[in-house]
Amino acid sequence: MNDRTTTPTDLRKLLLSRIRDVADYPEPGVMFKDITPLLADPEAFVALTDALAGIAERTGATKIVGLEARGFILGAPVAVRAGLGFVPVRKAGKLPGATLGQSYDLEYGSAEIEVHAEDLAADDRVLVVDDVLATGGTAEAAVQLIRRAGAEVAGLAVLMELGFLGGRARLEPALADAPLEALLIV
Repeated sequence: MNDRTTTPTDLRKLLLSRIRDVADYPEPGVMFKDITPLLADPEAFVALTDALAGIAERTGATKIVGLEARGFILGAPVAVRAGLGFVPVRKAGKLPGATLGQSYDLEYGSAEIEVHAEDLAADDRVLVVDDVLATGGTAEAAVQLIRRAGAEVAGLAVLMELGFLGGRARLEPALADAPLEALLIV
């Protein structure tokens, strides 16, 4: 697995300046990283989209998978910018028709994500896009789901990695030789 992405200083400063810290959300003691100011700023949003589209191009991706829900917000414009198809990975029960599902463990329980069975094929190289890498559970499940669908994982790209939560270490075995690229590490 490749090391962290080196983000140009100007891009890093721009992105960080548009991410708001919200104390004690969603519960006391948590410092929530709110990306909505970044999304509201066209300069920052375009810079983020371009940076993630560059990762898609470098990895040779043929499709972008966005993880529910903020991965949809980032992944869809990245797919458009890179000229690729976009595939949503949703919480179980949200997609009509035939789906493939993958369960994963959370701190307090479990969850399941799904993808349309026909949206990924053996010749697809899939870049997973999300806003934040925290503990890595959802991303790991997405990687497993993509492989079960018969596609190849081109990598994982996130806006921000919360390094203190250990998601990168959890994903190393699942990603193998595919890169995990974070534009910001906090």
